[in-house]
Amino acid sequence: KEKFDGATEVTIRKTATRRRLEPVNPTFKFRADTDLVYLEASPDFCRRDSTTGTTGTTGRRCNKTSRNTDGCDIMCCGRGFKTTRTSRKERCKCKFHWCCEVLA
Repeated sequence: KEKFDGATEVTIRKTATRRRLEPVNPTFKFRADTDLVYLEASPDFCRRDSTTGTTGTTGRRCNKTSRNTDGCDIMCCGRGFKTTRTSRKERCKCKFHWCCEVLA
C-alpha cells in the first residue's frame, strides 16, 4: 500500500541511443530501482464512468469491519457511509408438530 500511494507517474524519454523513464513532475525523484511507477493514471473507480465501464461505488454494500477493498473506508472513497438496518416478515411454510407430553 505504501508503494502504491507513493507511486510516480512517468513518461518515456527517447534519446539517440536509449529510452529512459522520467517523472512527469520533475519535483519527484526516484529513490530506488524498486520504486513503483506508472505510465497512465487509473480511472476514478469511485465514480460511474460509462466510457471506461466503471460502475462507481455509490449505493454498493460494504463490510464495515473489513480493511480490504470490500471495507467501507476504502470502497466509499472517503465520502463516508451510512448504516441501515432492515427487517422483513416472510411466510416460512413451517408446521408445528406436537411431539411431547408434559408430566407433572
